[in-house]
Amino acid sequence: MKFANSIKTRLRDERGQGLMEYTLIVFLVTMSFWLGVRGTTIGSELANTWTKTLDCVSAPFSCGS
Repeated sequence: MKFANSIKTRLRDERGQGLMEYTLIVFLVTMSFWLGVRGTTIGSELANTWTKTLDCVSAPFSCGS
């Protein structure tokens, strides 16, 4: 009987519910972004831009405009 009461108490306990909701929201936003971007060239363009930025930071006088 003690085990059944423990399960009932845990099912009614709402601690951590906010964290779970925020996690689901972040997951849904991430999946929406990924589905919208996966067929485009944005990923490779971002990688190229990041490489150029790192090159300019490491050698600022050799960086072209």
